[in-house]
Amino acid sequence: MTSKLQLIVGLGNPGPQYEATRHNAGADFVFLLAHLKHAQFKPDKKFQGLYTRLKVDGTELHCLVPTTFMNRSGQSVSAICSYYKIPPEAILVAHDELDIQPGTARLKQGGGHGGHNGLRDIVAHLGTNDFMRLRIGIGHPGHSREVVDYVLKKASKPDQALIDDAIRQAIAILPEAVHGQWNKAQTLMNGFNAATVNNSNDLK
Repeated sequence: MTSKLQLIVGLGNPGPQYEATRHNAGADFVFLLAHLKHAQFKPDKKFQGLYTRLKVDGTELHCLVPTTFMNRSGQSVSAICSYYKIPPEAILVAHDELDIQPGTARLKQGGGHGGHNGLRDIVAHLGTNDFMRLRIGIGHPGHSREVVDYVLKKASKPDQALIDDAIRQAIAILPEAVHGQWNKAQTLMNGFNAATVNNSNDLK
């Protein structure tokens, strides 16, 4: 894939009761990126979300955190894509991933929603699954009936530290992703070890 990024979406649920919960890992990724780039999010009613622009390696990106609930994320994403004429292949959606352990994140192009309600709604509204995903590992509680309670709670301090490390590594490889160098970005992300991460805040 060689498409350059135009939009980064961070998925989560709105409201203080959901801040720093496992299900908001995607939103946390985008919030940290904006913080490091000194960008300020502002509510935007037409996008049903928090919106800002920032530059990574000289490229301007739209950044969006939907303020709909998770299962209505597609409304927000389709609104901004329609307004700015952004094709699906130029979108990176950051989200929590049960099937990956904390401390690990993976880039993926297309594929199913894997039961993630935010992805499910985005696919439904865009009419395609042809967008990139940043899958941020949060681990699995062990049984399907425990999943809802698990994702809506905060991770343990050790797990949260690992999740934060993975988020920082994902930010570090963004210059490659921004320029459509997906294979390189995926290799860098897949070779990441949370125990040896460099937590440098120095982004281009």
